[in-house]
Amino acid sequence: MTVLQDHCEQYLASLTRHSDTTRAAYRQDLKALTAFALEAHLADWHALDVTLLRRFLGRERTRGLGAQTLARRLSTLRGFGDYLVDQNVLSTNPARLLDTPRKRAALPRPVDIDALSRFLDAPFDEADPLEVRDHAMAELFYSSGLRLSELTGLDRSHLDSTRLRVRGKGDKPRQLPLGRRARQALDNWLSVRPLLANDAEEALFVSKRGSRITQRSVQLRLNRMAIERGLPEHLHPHRLRHSFASHLLESSQDLRGVQELLGHAHLSTTQIYTRLDWQHLAEVYDKAHPRARNTHASGEDDDQGSHV
Repeated sequence: MTVLQDHCEQYLASLTRHSDTTRAAYRQDLKALTAFALEAHLADWHALDVTLLRRFLGRERTRGLGAQTLARRLSTLRGFGDYLVDQNVLSTNPARLLDTPRKRAALPRPVDIDALSRFLDAPFDEADPLEVRDHAMAELFYSSGLRLSELTGLDRSHLDSTRLRVRGKGDKPRQLPLGRRARQALDNWLSVRPLLANDAEEALFVSKRGSRITQRSVQLRLNRMAIERGLPEHLHPHRLRHSFASHLLESSQDLRGVQELLGHAHLSTTQIYTRLDWQHLAEVYDKAHPRARNTHASGEDDDQGSHV
């Protein structure tokens, strides 16, 4: 066993409070580091520095390791570096100078426009106040791009004939337009709301007990609607919000406008949150750019790469 391996084994043996699974993961990380250090001709860990660690993590990234695995690798390096400092092998821990790799934001896939239209247009029992309420909530999610907390926090006083006033993250207010379908669905709900709501309840949407509906109830009812109306995929409020943003951005190309509607403080959040359809972008380019050749739709020159 080399000096490098010896220190690794001693460190792993010191992790008495960690599970066997965690120690096995750490062992794998340190095995990879040790192999890289030997390739770099390190005789012991005294020569371990931030440059070598950056090279190591860079190679691991080129091998195809994801951000989550790289983050775990770095966590292992930091713990091992602290151990080497405690053992007086290193004076400082170079792993503490490295940033954790950023994890790619996990985004819900927007619902297909046609499938979503069929879902919202599907017939339901208009004599059942709960189904009328659920339909109004679904229409409002997709019409205005609300967060779940924003919808459950709505009061009747927040509703206008054409607008909606909401409080977003950080209690930041914004106004949102109401689509015609959403307005009609809300009018239908308001006509039957007195059948459920307690007398003093100000919440726009209430439960069958008459009080403000909970976020969990909205999630469950929305998923139930998807099943009953034949939508062949799981549906939750954030997917409707994401579908609102994606479909609107594909149609308008107005990123700043979508940012305002979503209530994002930074444009970068909107850029991450929304995804543009390539076919739509290509068509916009063909029609708008003065130097574009309108060949995408006809399929000409497809073998010569993209327009941009």
